[in-house]
This record gives sequence, structure tokens and C-alpha cells, in this order.
Amino acid sequence: MTDLASLYEGYAADVFRFAYYLCGNRSDAEDITSETFVRAWSSQESIKTETVKGYLFTIARNLFLKQLRAASRHAVLDENVSDSRPSAYDLAEQRAEVAAVLKAMQSLSAIDRAALIMRTYDELPYQEIARVLEITETAAKVKVHRARAFLMNLRRA
Repeated sequence: MTDLASLYEGYAADVFRFAYYLCGNRSDAEDITSETFVRAWSSQESIKTETVKGYLFTIARNLFLKQLRAASRHAVLDENVSDSRPSAYDLAEQRAEVAAVLKAMQSLSAIDRAALIMRTYDELPYQEIARVLEITETAAKVKVHRARAFLMNLRRA
């Protein structure tokens, strides 16, 4: 059984049944079956007569696993999901607010601004802020608190 026609006649039903039991979908099983015989026909390896069915099943299984891997990379999208990105209006509003905060921060003293930035953006502990600014830990807490209160009052106004 070395020519494709006799190979197909002898094993197509078995390969199809095997593929169908693997994937549970008739259309996919048909695709796997046809691709199995194309691969067997185009293979450079010689097929031993006593292992032809095993050889074809191996090809079919590998094609099924390849199909599974490809399917796992794709996700079905729910059409009812809204876009989570902010709208152009929201982005403009955020930019305006950031610009206002940056402008307001410029009215803080340099040491208050530095304390607020270290605490808010860099998340440094008060002890380290105090060391950097060469002030007491209590003074660092007060400076951060006052800077935040000042910015909140400007925002409310």
C-alpha cells in the first residue's frame, strides 16, 4: 500500500473516526483526515506496512494538537463589551486637571513640593523624606499634609 489511492481507501475511515473522536467536530475531523493523507503522501519517510495505521494516527493526532494550540491563542470576543479606554473628552479633562495641578504645585515652596513629590510619586517613607530634606520626620509629615491640603483647596475653588 504505497500509492495514495490505496492508502486512502484502506485507512480513511479509521483516520476519520480517530480524528472525530479527538475533536468531536465533523468538519474539523474531515480537515484533519484530508491533511493527514496529504502529509503522508508528501512525506519523505518510508511507511512500513505493519505500522501504517499507527503512522497515520500519529499524523492525525499531531494535527489535532496543532489545531488545539492555535485555538488556545484565540479568544471569542463579547460584542456587548464596551470600550474601556477613556473618551476624548475624559482625556482632555484629565490633561487640564494635570496641568492645573502642576501649575498649583509651582506655587508651593520648593521644600514642600519636594516632600509631596517624594511621598506621593516615589512613595518614600517619611523618615527618608526627612533625611533627604534635612528636617525632622514630624516636619516632613506636616509639609506633606499642608501641601496636600493646599492643593485640595485650590481644586475646590
